Amino acid sequence: MIHSELADELERHAFLEGLSHPHLRSLAGCALHARFPAGNYLSREGARATSFFLINAGHVAVEIHSASKGVVPIQTLGAGEVLGWSWLLAPYQWQFDARAIDDVEVFVLDARGLRERCESHHELGYQLLLRLVRVMAERLAAARVQLLDLYE
Repeated sequence: MIHSELADELERHAFLEGLSHPHLRSLAGCALHARFPAGNYLSREGARATSFFLINAGHVAVEIHSASKGVVPIQTLGAGEVLGWSWLLAPYQWQFDARAIDDVEVFVLDARGLRERCESHHELGYQLLLRLVRVMAERLAAARVQLLDLYE
């Protein structure tokens, strides 16, 4: 698939809404389609974070491991959401497991290529950071609610 066709597909993902077409074409240069069957892992805690995922279909469970409780689900992500920002900050290591609950379709963006594009095109990097900060704030708020439920 040529970059402009993939750029058109990327444009339809909620996370990239409003991003300029030149930036979308740049992202298409480090993106590809992927499927993860139910039960497969998109990432494993402690592993190198080499990808950023834009979820198109299906559901992903974000999980941590507890010595006393085993696997603890933290959040479920679905279509239009993103998985991972560990690709952005050294040491580029996943902090959680992410497992496909059902068949999942994603755009996979290569972390190294993405960092290079952000470094050479600061406006693209800024636009992606604005979107990631919004996601982080939403997820921190959700974690806060979970903690309140746990301790009240």
